[in-house]
Amino acid sequence: MRLCVPIPCFFGKMDFAEAIYKVRELGYDAVETYNWKNLNLEEVRKACEDSGVELISMCTTEFRMTDPACRQLWLDGLKESCEAAVKVGAKRLITQVGQDTGAPRKEQHESIVAALQAAVPILEASGVTIMIEPLNTLVNHPGYYLWSAVEGFEIIREVGHPLAKVVYDIYHQQVMEGNIIPNITKNLDCIAHLHSAGHPGRHELQYGENDYKVIFKAVDKAGYTGCCGLEYSPLLDPEESLREVRRIYLDEK
Repeated sequence: MRLCVPIPCFFGKMDFAEAIYKVRELGYDAVETYNWKNLNLEEVRKACEDSGVELISMCTTEFRMTDPACRQLWLDGLKESCEAAVKVGAKRLITQVGQDTGAPRKEQHESIVAALQAAVPILEASGVTIMIEPLNTLVNHPGYYLWSAVEGFEIIREVGHPLAKVVYDIYHQQVMEGNIIPNITKNLDCIAHLHSAGHPGRHELQYGENDYKVIFKAVDKAGYTGCCGLEYSPLLDPEESLREVRRIYLDEK
Protein backbone atom coordinates (compact mmCIF):
# COMPACT_ATOMS: atom_id res chain seq x y z
CA MET A 1 0.00 0.00 0.00
CA ARG A 2 1.15 3.52 -0.77
CA LEU A 3 0.39 6.44 1.53
CA CYS A 4 -1.01 9.53 -0.15
CA VAL A 5 -0.89 13.16 1.03
CA PRO A 6 -4.01 15.31 0.51
CA ILE A 7 -2.26 18.62 -0.04
CA PRO A 8 -5.07 20.87 1.32
CA CYS A 9 -4.88 19.06 4.68
CA PHE A 10 -1.19 19.84 5.15
CA PHE A 11 -0.06 22.59 2.79
CA GLY A 12 -3.23 24.47 1.93
CA LYS A 13 -1.51 27.87 1.99
CA MET A 14 1.42 26.77 -0.15
CA ASP A 15 1.52 26.99 -3.93
CA PHE A 16 0.22 23.61 -5.09
CA ALA A 17 3.17 22.82 -7.35
CA GLU A 18 5.60 23.76 -4.57
CA ALA A 19 3.68 21.51 -2.21
CA ILE A 20 4.17 18.57 -4.60
CA TYR A 21 7.95 19.01 -4.37
CA LYS A 22 7.67 19.31 -0.57
CA VAL A 23 5.76 16.03 -0.40
CA ARG A 24 8.47 14.35 -2.49
CA GLU A 25 11.13 15.79 -0.15
CA LEU A 26 9.28 14.19 2.78
CA GLY A 27 9.44 10.78 1.15
CA TYR A 28 5.97 10.41 -0.42
CA ASP A 29 5.17 9.73 -4.06
CA ALA A 30 1.40 10.34 -4.13
CA VAL A 31 -0.87 13.34 -3.49
CA GLU A 32 -4.53 14.18 -3.90
CA THR A 33 -6.69 17.27 -3.83
CA TYR A 34 -10.34 18.35 -3.88
CA ASN A 35 -11.26 21.48 -5.86
CA TRP A 36 -9.31 21.38 -9.11
CA LYS A 37 -10.68 24.63 -10.52
CA ASN A 38 -8.20 26.78 -8.62
CA LEU A 39 -5.21 24.84 -10.01
CA ASN A 40 -2.94 25.54 -12.95
CA LEU A 41 -3.35 22.06 -14.38
CA GLU A 42 -0.38 22.23 -16.74
CA GLU A 43 1.88 23.47 -13.96
CA VAL A 44 0.67 20.75 -11.61
CA ARG A 45 1.21 18.05 -14.22
CA LYS A 46 4.75 19.28 -14.86
CA ALA A 47 5.52 19.30 -11.12
CA CYS A 48 4.25 15.73 -10.83
CA GLU A 49 6.28 14.56 -13.81
CA ASP A 50 9.45 16.33 -12.61
CA SER A 51 9.15 15.08 -9.03
CA GLY A 52 7.86 11.56 -9.69
CA VAL A 53 4.80 12.25 -7.54
CA GLU A 54 1.45 10.90 -8.75
CA LEU A 55 -1.72 12.98 -8.43
CA ILE A 56 -4.06 10.18 -7.34
CA SER A 57 -7.41 11.95 -7.30
CA MET A 58 -9.44 15.15 -7.37
CA CYS A 59 -13.16 15.79 -6.84
CA THR A 60 -16.01 16.35 -9.23
CA THR A 61 -17.62 19.78 -9.30
CA GLU A 62 -21.17 18.49 -8.69
CA PHE A 63 -22.33 16.13 -5.94
CA ARG A 64 -26.12 15.82 -6.36
CA MET A 65 -26.76 12.21 -7.36
CA THR A 66 -29.67 11.43 -5.05
CA ASP A 67 -32.04 13.73 -6.95
CA PRO A 68 -32.88 12.61 -10.53
CA ALA A 69 -33.73 16.22 -11.40
CA CYS A 70 -30.05 17.13 -10.85
CA ARG A 71 -28.61 14.23 -12.83
CA GLN A 72 -27.66 16.21 -15.92
CA LEU A 73 -25.91 18.81 -13.77
CA TRP A 74 -23.89 16.02 -12.17
CA LEU A 75 -23.08 14.46 -15.54
CA ASP A 76 -22.00 17.82 -16.99
CA GLY A 77 -19.77 18.37 -13.97
CA LEU A 78 -18.37 14.88 -14.31
CA LYS A 79 -17.51 15.44 -17.96
CA GLU A 80 -15.75 18.71 -17.16
CA SER A 81 -13.91 17.09 -14.24
CA CYS A 82 -12.84 14.08 -16.34
CA GLU A 83 -11.39 16.44 -18.94
CA ALA A 84 -9.46 18.23 -16.20
CA ALA A 85 -8.26 14.89 -14.77
CA VAL A 86 -6.94 13.81 -18.16
CA LYS A 87 -5.21 17.15 -18.61
CA VAL A 88 -3.47 16.99 -15.23
CA GLY A 89 -2.79 13.23 -15.31
CA ALA A 90 -5.12 12.09 -12.52
CA LYS A 91 -6.78 8.71 -13.02
CA ARG A 92 -9.50 8.97 -10.36
CA LEU A 93 -12.22 11.36 -9.27
CA ILE A 94 -14.06 11.37 -5.96
CA THR A 95 -17.72 12.32 -5.91
CA GLN A 96 -20.10 12.69 -3.01
CA VAL A 97 -23.62 11.50 -3.73
CA GLY A 98 -25.46 14.41 -2.13
CA GLN A 99 -27.82 15.07 0.73
CA ASP A 100 -30.75 12.87 1.66
CA THR A 101 -33.62 14.45 -0.27
CA GLY A 102 -36.32 12.99 1.98
CA ALA A 103 -37.53 10.68 -0.78
CA PRO A 104 -37.67 6.95 0.05
CA ARG A 105 -34.15 5.59 0.37
CA LYS A 106 -34.86 3.00 -2.32
CA GLU A 107 -35.56 5.80 -4.80
CA GLN A 108 -32.40 7.71 -3.86
CA HIS A 109 -30.34 4.52 -4.08
CA GLU A 110 -31.74 3.86 -7.56
CA SER A 111 -30.99 7.45 -8.57
CA ILE A 112 -27.32 7.04 -7.64
CA VAL A 113 -27.11 3.77 -9.58
CA ALA A 114 -28.77 5.38 -12.60
CA ALA A 115 -26.40 8.36 -12.48
CA LEU A 116 -23.37 6.08 -12.46
CA GLN A 117 -24.76 3.99 -15.29
CA ALA A 118 -25.38 7.16 -17.31
CA ALA A 119 -21.78 8.20 -16.59
CA VAL A 120 -20.25 5.10 -18.21
CA PRO A 121 -19.71 6.69 -21.68
CA ILE A 122 -17.96 9.68 -20.07
CA LEU A 123 -15.77 7.43 -17.94
CA GLU A 124 -14.89 5.14 -20.81
CA ALA A 125 -13.99 8.07 -23.08
CA SER A 126 -11.59 9.47 -20.49
CA GLY A 127 -10.38 6.30 -18.76
CA VAL A 128 -11.04 7.99 -15.41
CA THR A 129 -12.45 6.03 -12.46
CA ILE A 130 -15.26 7.63 -10.49
CA MET A 131 -15.35 6.87 -6.75
CA ILE A 132 -18.43 7.45 -4.59
CA GLU A 133 -17.69 8.33 -0.97
CA PRO A 134 -19.68 7.18 2.08
CA LEU A 135 -19.40 9.80 4.85
CA ASN A 136 -20.36 9.90 8.51
CA THR A 137 -23.55 11.76 9.42
CA LEU A 138 -22.98 11.83 13.18
CA VAL A 139 -20.02 14.23 13.34
CA ASN A 140 -19.09 15.84 10.04
CA HIS A 141 -21.84 15.51 7.42
CA PRO A 142 -25.36 15.61 8.91
CA GLY A 143 -28.04 14.95 6.34
CA TYR A 144 -25.76 13.22 3.86
CA TYR A 145 -27.36 10.24 2.15
CA LEU A 146 -24.63 7.60 1.81
CA TRP A 147 -23.37 6.87 5.33
CA SER A 148 -22.95 3.12 4.85
CA ALA A 149 -19.99 1.65 2.98
CA VAL A 150 -21.96 -1.58 2.75
CA GLU A 151 -24.62 0.23 0.73
CA GLY A 152 -21.84 1.84 -1.30
CA PHE A 153 -20.57 -1.61 -2.26
CA GLU A 154 -24.13 -2.64 -3.21
CA ILE A 155 -24.42 0.39 -5.48
CA ILE A 156 -21.12 -0.36 -7.21
CA ARG A 157 -22.05 -4.00 -7.77
CA GLU A 158 -25.38 -2.94 -9.24
CA VAL A 159 -23.60 -0.60 -11.64
CA GLY A 160 -21.18 -3.37 -12.55
CA HIS A 161 -18.52 -1.33 -14.34
CA PRO A 162 -14.76 -1.34 -13.60
CA LEU A 163 -14.56 2.47 -13.73
CA ALA A 164 -17.11 2.90 -10.90
CA LYS A 165 -15.77 2.24 -7.39
CA VAL A 166 -15.86 3.33 -3.74
CA VAL A 167 -13.37 5.40 -1.79
CA TYR A 168 -13.48 3.76 1.64
CA ASP A 169 -12.76 6.25 4.41
CA ILE A 170 -11.70 4.40 7.55
CA TYR A 171 -12.40 7.40 9.77
CA HIS A 172 -15.95 7.89 8.50
CA GLN A 173 -16.70 4.18 8.73
CA GLN A 174 -15.30 3.89 12.24
CA VAL A 175 -17.89 6.50 13.22
CA MET A 176 -20.76 4.77 11.38
CA GLU A 177 -20.26 1.03 10.95
CA GLY A 178 -16.95 -0.17 12.38
CA ASN A 179 -16.04 -3.69 11.21
CA ILE A 180 -13.23 -1.99 9.32
CA ILE A 181 -10.92 -4.85 8.32
CA PRO A 182 -13.62 -7.29 7.09
CA ASN A 183 -15.47 -4.54 5.23
CA ILE A 184 -12.29 -3.58 3.38
CA THR A 185 -10.76 -6.98 2.76
CA LYS A 186 -14.01 -8.63 1.62
CA ASN A 187 -14.85 -5.81 -0.79
CA LEU A 188 -11.58 -4.99 -2.51
CA ASP A 189 -13.29 -5.50 -5.86
CA CYS A 190 -15.34 -2.37 -5.11
CA ILE A 191 -12.61 -0.19 -3.55
CA ALA A 192 -10.23 2.00 -5.57
CA HIS A 193 -8.87 4.20 -2.79
CA LEU A 194 -8.74 4.51 1.01
CA HIS A 195 -8.79 7.48 3.36
CA SER A 196 -7.66 7.53 6.99
CA ALA A 197 -7.67 9.65 10.14
CA GLY A 198 -7.66 9.09 13.86
CA HIS A 199 -11.06 8.91 15.56
CA PRO A 200 -12.22 10.81 17.54
CA GLY A 201 -10.95 14.20 16.39
CA ARG A 202 -9.87 13.41 12.82
CA HIS A 203 -6.22 14.00 13.63
CA GLU A 204 -3.08 11.83 13.33
CA LEU A 205 -3.68 8.12 12.92
CA GLN A 206 -1.70 7.25 16.06
CA TYR A 207 -3.92 9.45 18.26
CA GLY A 208 -7.17 7.61 17.55
CA GLU A 209 -8.81 4.42 18.73
CA ASN A 210 -7.94 2.40 15.63
CA ASP A 211 -4.68 0.48 15.40
CA TYR A 212 -3.69 1.44 11.88
CA LYS A 213 -0.69 -0.87 11.95
CA VAL A 214 -3.08 -3.80 12.26
CA ILE A 215 -5.43 -2.38 9.62
CA PHE A 216 -2.67 -1.68 7.09
CA LYS A 217 -1.12 -5.11 7.61
CA ALA A 218 -4.45 -6.85 7.04
CA VAL A 219 -5.25 -4.77 3.97
CA ASP A 220 -1.81 -5.43 2.49
CA LYS A 221 -2.18 -9.15 3.18
CA ALA A 222 -5.56 -9.15 1.41
CA GLY A 223 -3.86 -7.88 -1.76
CA TYR A 224 -4.75 -4.20 -1.80
CA THR A 225 -2.21 -2.36 -3.96
CA GLY A 226 -3.75 1.12 -4.08
CA CYS A 227 -3.22 4.22 -1.96
CA CYS A 228 -4.44 5.35 1.43
CA GLY A 229 -4.89 9.10 1.76
CA LEU A 230 -3.87 10.68 5.06
CA GLU A 231 -6.99 12.83 5.26
CA TYR A 232 -6.64 14.37 8.69
CA SER A 233 -6.08 17.72 10.35
CA PRO A 234 -2.60 17.52 11.91
CA LEU A 235 -2.04 18.50 15.51
CA LEU A 236 1.70 18.40 14.94
CA ASP A 237 3.54 20.66 12.53
CA PRO A 238 2.51 19.31 9.10
CA GLU A 239 6.01 18.26 8.10
CA GLU A 240 6.66 16.64 11.46
CA SER A 241 3.30 14.88 11.26
CA LEU A 242 4.11 13.36 7.87
CA ARG A 243 7.56 12.29 9.06
CA GLU A 244 5.92 10.55 12.03
CA VAL A 245 3.52 8.71 9.73
CA ARG A 246 6.46 7.40 7.72
CA ARG A 247 8.33 6.40 10.87
CA ILE A 248 5.38 4.59 12.46
CA TYR A 249 3.66 2.98 9.49
CA LEU A 250 6.41 2.53 6.90
CA ASP A 251 9.87 2.52 8.52
CA GLU A 252 8.80 0.34 11.48
CA LYS A 253 6.89 -2.19 9.35
